[in-house]
Amino acid sequence: MARVLVGVKRVIDYAVKIRVKPDKSGVVTDGVKHSMNPFDEIAVEEAVRMKEKKIASEVIAVSCGPAQAQETLRTALAMGVDRGIHVEVTGPEYETLQPIHVSKILAKLAQDEKADIVIVGKQAIDDDSNQTAQMTAAHMDWPQGTFASKVEKTNGDVTITREIDGGLETIKIKLPAVISADLRLNEPRYATLPNIMKAKKKPIKKVTAKELGVDTGARIEVVSVEDPPVRQAGSVLPDVDTLVTKLKEGGHV
Repeated sequence: MARVLVGVKRVIDYAVKIRVKPDKSGVVTDGVKHSMNPFDEIAVEEAVRMKEKKIASEVIAVSCGPAQAQETLRTALAMGVDRGIHVEVTGPEYETLQPIHVSKILAKLAQDEKADIVIVGKQAIDDDSNQTAQMTAAHMDWPQGTFASKVEKTNGDVTITREIDGGLETIKIKLPAVISADLRLNEPRYATLPNIMKAKKKPIKKVTAKELGVDTGARIEVVSVEDPPVRQAGSVLPDVDTLVTKLKEGGHV
């Protein structure tokens, strides 16, 4: 049976209205509600289902970030993950942590934990990079099945239905492999109170990126973060002739 490593990221909750800091160095995070990245919830659900189907023997969740990342790991544990690994990254290094860093961390942990499958969400809703799965597969020299909307295991192969621009693509890849979860892969379960209580007793191991031999030094510099321009209010016109006149006046026609 396979051992599954699943990546989970702590992000500002999807329902929160993002505010840019006055100095334009980033967005306001202090006192703001955070949750597990929604695509990572789908990745966790898929990993837990693999265990329930006896495809996986163990599911391990990994999160990189400050102390609060442990809350995200506890959520994964309450959903059915067996144990967690918290890779501590704090301060300025966390501000500039990128997929290149996270993918190296996941690759090293997959090696250390003897994982057969790495599952992550296709992208995080804060930076929208959509790079971690691809880079992890490259570091490991493993096949990848990204944007998965269906995952089926047969013997040593995994058949993945991928959501692409032109519709659906079906591929067959050999294990070990990296998978990234798309929106329609599954419906994540809610953590029940008994499972939340059980999760408090499940182990979370703490390591640093340095201990894993990964340099998390900044590869980018954030020059400026700005709000998108405010859209002008629309107007209702009485007829087509008025619309054409307006468009001509505005230089659109």
